Amino acid sequence: MNLYPNLKRGVLLSVLFFVVLLSNASTSTSSSSSVSLEAITIKPRHLSLLKSALQRASGEQSDLWKPMTDQGWSPCIDLEDSPSALPDTTKGYIQVFLDGGLNQQRMGICDAVAVAKILNATLVIPFLEINPVWQDSSSFVDIFDVDHFIDALKDDVRVVKELPEEYSWSTREYYAAAVRETRVKTAPVHASAQWYIENVSPLLHSYGIAAISPFSHRLSFDHLPGEIQRLRCKVNFQALRFVPHITSLGDALVSRLRNPLWRSDKERKSVDHLGDMTNPNSRHEPGKFAVLHLRFDKDMAAHSACDFGGGKAEKLALAKYRQMIWQGRVLNSQFTDEELRSQGRCPLTPEEMGLLLAAFGFDNNTRLYLASHKVYGGEARISALRQVFPRMEDKRSLASSEERARIKGKASLLAALDYYVSMHSDVFISASPGNMHNALVGHRTFENLKTIRPNMALIGQLFLNKSITWVDFQQALGEGHVNRQGQIRLRKPKQSIYTYPAPDCMCHV
Repeated sequence: MNLYPNLKRGVLLSVLFFVVLLSNASTSTSSSSSVSLEAITIKPRHLSLLKSALQRASGEQSDLWKPMTDQGWSPCIDLEDSPSALPDTTKGYIQVFLDGGLNQQRMGICDAVAVAKILNATLVIPFLEINPVWQDSSSFVDIFDVDHFIDALKDDVRVVKELPEEYSWSTREYYAAAVRETRVKTAPVHASAQWYIENVSPLLHSYGIAAISPFSHRLSFDHLPGEIQRLRCKVNFQALRFVPHITSLGDALVSRLRNPLWRSDKERKSVDHLGDMTNPNSRHEPGKFAVLHLRFDKDMAAHSACDFGGGKAEKLALAKYRQMIWQGRVLNSQFTDEELRSQGRCPLTPEEMGLLLAAFGFDNNTRLYLASHKVYGGEARISALRQVFPRMEDKRSLASSEERARIKGKASLLAALDYYVSMHSDVFISASPGNMHNALVGHRTFENLKTIRPNMALIGQLFLNKSITWVDFQQALGEGHVNRQGQIRLRKPKQSIYTYPAPDCMCHV
């Protein structure tokens, strides 16, 4: 939380103004040396592999769609030996203010519940800050089913939608205006439970309330009681349920993806061509679909400092963008593209993800759902992927403009819809690590669902080999991903419980 909101707003407006200027494709007022990123010519970088992928035989590998077998682990959140009843009294109210995107905020919500439990405090529904990039003002109640959230945790933590009248002064504006004694702004990253007991409990005792900001990543993953660890998982995997209009739209999209006749129905252009394909008179076996989470936006492309085939013009444009947004402070800039790719530090492009999926054995009849926001390079960048998977769909192709009206322009709700569809897919794969990737890997591990984790270093090295044949490419990828398709991995010290729920939240049976 910024104690100087006017200054922050001015800086952000200036940055956003220049971002808009940079992203403008018009060159009428630009010099030849100032090329916009959107004006870069995009060409396939792996023509030989792409040609082989387009010529691959139909007929997928039979084991691609097989669900995960029982791995001997099952969710165990509510254990009989866990303390049962809540204490009769609460020590006070905890407020947290969360920044970041949907999945970073999701982790913050889980941690907030855990801190409230540690302190025997009442949690006020967390305040979600407006993301300065996406400018989405969606609140907790716009994204999550707040009544379900409170009810699911009623035996663990007291949660209220708003503060009682006597504490109504404790608002974001109140803390932004001046230094306040009830604000906690020094919580270290991955703070211990003891830190909160020593530093926040006294505020609750003196004032009856404590507002913690910043709060992202402010609770340790280690040295916590098992009860607290399981509670974090309970919040993440059970209490946080999306609002009904997201789940109902998600169910409709999943139904359309599973209906093998949906595309032909769509082409009829009838009035109800986007209706839910669950007509009981339609007797056909539900199909299977995969989700590709493609995080390849302008920020990621620039921050990676990798070469994406746009030549000198693109390199200069990305370097200029890095300088403007991060003042050149990007660690990857000191490495060559070859070094970055061999270390797996370059995000995979849509073209590369198409080649990857084709090499795994997905054929051109695969129903593929593209979960992404704005792809750097737009449709030109996606075209190679669409060539390899012509039955690829996304939110715009599956839902009408009327259905999308409530989520249009709202990054958090769009991400929530992608998350929901991803959790209901037969296979999930992400193009690069990140909060969305980590959240879904953990959630799908908890549910024992097939999830392919790309071996980024191996893939980077394979794409650097310009003479590699399709057969060798397939073989190397297959061998490098045998144990990267949803197998349980036990959490190690400092690793996130939200990405690795075993053994803290899963029992070996």
